[in-house]
Amino acid sequence: MTIHIRPAHATDAALILRFITELAVYEKAEHEVVATVNDIEASLFSAGASAKALICEMNGEPIGFCVYFFSYSTWLGKQGLYLEDLYVSPASRGSGAGKQMLRHLARIARDAGCGRFEWSVLDWNEPAIGFYESIGASAQSEWVRYRLAGNALKMFAAGDA
Repeated sequence: MTIHIRPAHATDAALILRFITELAVYEKAEHEVVATVNDIEASLFSAGASAKALICEMNGEPIGFCVYFFSYSTWLGKQGLYLEDLYVSPASRGSGAGKQMLRHLARIARDAGCGRFEWSVLDWNEPAIGFYESIGASAQSEWVRYRLAGNALKMFAAGDA
């Protein structure tokens, strides 16, 4: 079994969208995926794209992906790496692919001089939580994530809220 992690290319946009949809099904949020292949191409592979993607292959076949971007910590005075999504197909879980993708990202963060490598996990996803804790990651329970999206974002931006 050979696991290989490579940068994603625009030709991977449909594959990435498939993985995003599979992840959304797992997270019970398939109805929230509105992205199209064109959206993925534009947001990950255009000249001004701020996010990047990696493809994980086992024996030459794609089995997962991750999307990440660089953030910034004012307290550290350094950038950080934020993992938006990491997904390994069900048939390949337990193969070490997820750990290898996280390690690959940790190396990217280290090499870029990042002070942090962060991500979020659903509070009911016990397998992921257990895995993250097994590699030394710790929950940041004192922070609550907030989101403005859809109509709420539009209304607030327009001054209507």
